[in-house]
Amino acid sequence: MPNEPTNDAPDDKPAAGGREFAIEREVELRTTPEDYWDAVTTGNAAWLWPMEAPEPRVGGAAAFGGTVLAWEPPHHLIMRSEGPDGWFNQLEHLIEARDGGTTWVRYVHSGVLVDDWDNQYDGAGKHTDFYLHTLGRYLRYYNGRPARYVSVDAPAASVTPDGFDALRRAAGLADATVGDRVQLTIPGLPTLDAAVDYLTPHFLGFHTEDAMYRVFGRNAFGAPVAVAVHLFSPDADEPIVDKALRAWLDGVYA
Repeated sequence: MPNEPTNDAPDDKPAAGGREFAIEREVELRTTPEDYWDAVTTGNAAWLWPMEAPEPRVGGAAAFGGTVLAWEPPHHLIMRSEGPDGWFNQLEHLIEARDGGTTWVRYVHSGVLVDDWDNQYDGAGKHTDFYLHTLGRYLRYYNGRPARYVSVDAPAASVTPDGFDALRRAAGLADATVGDRVQLTIPGLPTLDAAVDYLTPHFLGFHTEDAMYRVFGRNAFGAPVAVAVHLFSPDADEPIVDKALRAWLDGVYA
């Protein structure tokens, strides 16, 4: 078993009014360490969102003004951003091949949260679970395929207790369960023949042959509902998808 997560950065005090956190997860995915490494260093648009790839060395530049603290492909990666007054945000991946063609990962997201700590920590933990699941879907079904990314926030009217449920009803997914095959109609897009792969009280994931759709019920955390799409078809047209989603969400929350 790999060593416990490390922290090679200075022992700073949290920012004024802030409080440190650590979200730790262990997952086993149907992939290789090499493919996992590529996904989290250069393929973020395929499962998270587009961002600058880290410079491949210890001390190299990382996204959001961060620095690479550990670079041992494909087994150990740490990236950390720091700010004034002890603020920091750090991501660590420990990666190990397992028998049977799977890969074990220990993922640790640590840092400092300010304002409404309990709500932010709860939201960050639930988002982490969704993102790691999406990463697993990508590696299993779309690995190596270039991705284009679209993300659309719903109107402010979605920030209500039933904002997420309203979208599920509008999509015809109020009674859907994980594993269901469904068809969704969003005006301006071809009918989506999809499989539901993730469903909790605040998050919904479904995928087609060429795309993953992720729905974030951020109304539960004081923000608008959002829809993100990872497009894998070489013919995908991001502006068309963006326009269709915006019009549909405007209608759902009119």
